[in-house]
Amino acid sequence: MAELSATGSSAQTQRSWYKRNEIAVTPWLFLLPGMIFFAVYVIIPIFQSVWISFHEWDGLGEKTWVGTANYERLLFDDRKFVTSFWNNVKWLFLFLLAIPMGLMISLFLNQTVRGIRFYKAMFFFPFVISQVVVGLVFSWFYLPREGLLNAILGFFGFGSVNILGDPDLATYGIIAAGLWPQTAYCMILYLTGLNAVDPEQIEAARLDGAKGHRMLWHVVLPQLKPATFIAFVVTIIGALRSFDFIAVMTNGGPFGTTRVLSFYMFEESLSEFGFRMGYGAAIAVVLFFIMLFFIAYFLLSMYQDEREARR
Repeated sequence: MAELSATGSSAQTQRSWYKRNEIAVTPWLFLLPGMIFFAVYVIIPIFQSVWISFHEWDGLGEKTWVGTANYERLLFDDRKFVTSFWNNVKWLFLFLLAIPMGLMISLFLNQTVRGIRFYKAMFFFPFVISQVVVGLVFSWFYLPREGLLNAILGFFGFGSVNILGDPDLATYGIIAAGLWPQTAYCMILYLTGLNAVDPEQIEAARLDGAKGHRMLWHVVLPQLKPATFIAFVVTIIGALRSFDFIAVMTNGGPFGTTRVLSFYMFEESLSEFGFRMGYGAAIAVVLFFIMLFFIAYFLLSMYQDEREARR
């Protein structure tokens, strides 16, 4: 009896502790599966990649510790890495054009005019298409003889252009293909943000005589900061991991001039001439820290803006 009463009292104590902390504990119980999943499939692999980058490894045999040799070769003795890095810089700056283009389209689609739903569907269409399909469509569009681009150029009296076969133009042609769905994504973000714009502030600004670009710059854009932040982060990440389009449209060619860091990482790690997992992991770590730098910068900027707004 004494043992039963002791067991009962301990169970009652446990239940009472949960009841006392139910409001604080229950949300964490719901979050726990997602946190475990995130840790197992995101956080732990990041540290594993950093660890592997200090080794020479073919993915199957024993790892050989080489210290910082992979990074030294990457930064000081690898022309492919330099080409890939500068291509990523081009992607980064030109891909950001999707944000102002998405904003302009969203401002147009935010009007109440006849047929606006059809226009919204047409502009939204690129976002729902797979990037592989977009890459294939633009590859056909750029064909030197049968492509629509050269048919249009020929109609206006210009000569044929082999976009994907020209080392000077291929990267820009792929970026143009990537801008199509990315602009649609930014448009969706801004359309959502425009629905949350305070109409009272708009009316007050109109009474004060604000209109046109002054209304946009001083009244509308400040209320679109959350949408702009998400658009910047997603666009930067998309620019830095632009693997799909390159793999489909040029496979890194011509002559390796369209490689970016994500594609070069794949070549070194998993392609038929690669299986240098340690070197591929070093490329992945460099790419990760470049992404982390931009994301941390935007997070810090947004945090400072919120602090100033609270004051």
